[in-house]
Amino acid sequence: MPDNLNRDSADPPSGALRLFRLVVDVKPNELRALLLGFLYYFLVLSAYYVIRPIRDDFGAAGGVENLPWMFTGTLVTMLTANALFSALVAKFTRRRFIPIAYRFFIANLLIFFVLLMFVPKTNQIWIGRAFFVWTSAFNLFVVSVFWAFMVDVFNSDQGKRLFGFISVGGTLGAIVGAAITATLVRRLGSVNLLLISAVLLELSAQCVRLFPMIFASRDVDGRSKDETAVGGGIWTGIVHNLKSPYLIGISAYMLLYSITSTLLYFQQIAIATSAFTDRAARTAFFAKIDLAVNVLTIIAQILITGRLLKWLGVGITLAILPALSIVGFAGIGLAPSLILLVAFLTLRRAGNFAFARPARETLFTVVSREDKYKSKNFIDTVVYRVGDQIGAWMTPALGWLGLTLTGVGFVAAPIAAAWLLVSLWLGKKQSVMSRSDEQLLAATHAP
Repeated sequence: MPDNLNRDSADPPSGALRLFRLVVDVKPNELRALLLGFLYYFLVLSAYYVIRPIRDDFGAAGGVENLPWMFTGTLVTMLTANALFSALVAKFTRRRFIPIAYRFFIANLLIFFVLLMFVPKTNQIWIGRAFFVWTSAFNLFVVSVFWAFMVDVFNSDQGKRLFGFISVGGTLGAIVGAAITATLVRRLGSVNLLLISAVLLELSAQCVRLFPMIFASRDVDGRSKDETAVGGGIWTGIVHNLKSPYLIGISAYMLLYSITSTLLYFQQIAIATSAFTDRAARTAFFAKIDLAVNVLTIIAQILITGRLLKWLGVGITLAILPALSIVGFAGIGLAPSLILLVAFLTLRRAGNFAFARPARETLFTVVSREDKYKSKNFIDTVVYRVGDQIGAWMTPALGWLGLTLTGVGFVAAPIAAAWLLVSLWLGKKQSVMSRSDEQLLAATHAP
């Protein structure tokens, strides 16, 4: 039966909708789902950005020299979480397993709240390290689940038109979350902010329940995907990633992005540790950086992202971030300075949220439903953290070799060049697969 997702409403658009469509190319029957997706992403990222500066403060307090070990702990945590999530996906429908996953993280937040409230601060060093590991896993996991849901309910064409605007919701959430921490951390204290994050996360789980049933696409037997579990095995995500050239390409993209991001992250932590001795001031500093990045991101998402994806396609949009990284790392190698590093870090993070993320998620609209949840989650979490590991251990290795910030730039620039080539290949492959899906859909619905 034809999917209601792909049909325009017979009713003419209202005045409000016509005004709304100046910002995003949305069809009347897509509006409610678009707004719920926007709200869902807003809540997820606001929940994370409330606690992100707290994580970064714990990371700095635990010692820069210990960060590689904390990234190793994060990778182990992600492997375990990925297997548990795959088991949930195989057994439950998406309207059940997504809230279950989020409420598991809410329970974790409450446990950390109790520990940080009642354990003396002099004995909290290992709690802080555990919180750093947990938050690093939490961030990737809840965002990956959100986007898996989005690529399951929206097709490739809708992704190109709508994902840019949905990303605006996430950026606004990040701005609000960072602002909450920057303004309230001194008044409420870091620990009480964990409760705010938990409330926001529960509200995001409710968005899944409220998502319109009309957007529940159908299986071949006509059953709504909201009524059926995804099925499959626990390790399917890993197996499919090893067999599919397309998924291997996405994994390579994620790996190269993560390696270069971690190299920059270590530089940020080192600079903040030397510049700030007061922990509250350091937390506020991290929050202000997040705020600046996200204000820049939202301007780009509103004015540019949707048009880039629609006019230039997925491949070119994907290639923007690695192209920027080549220039940035080369600049650091040739003329290193604190101002250049901060500017590059800010532009790169904004470019990821504004351009790379919506384009990367569109890649998954053309894979199987099982791959959208399992393979995607494996790539977004485990593969990403493998890249973290490589970048984390490269930093002390480069230091041991006597390479400073200049050396990091010259090492990272060729990595970014390889990343650029992968981006262009993925864009071409996605376009071919999307056309094949459209032809198959047309043949299936032909009278």
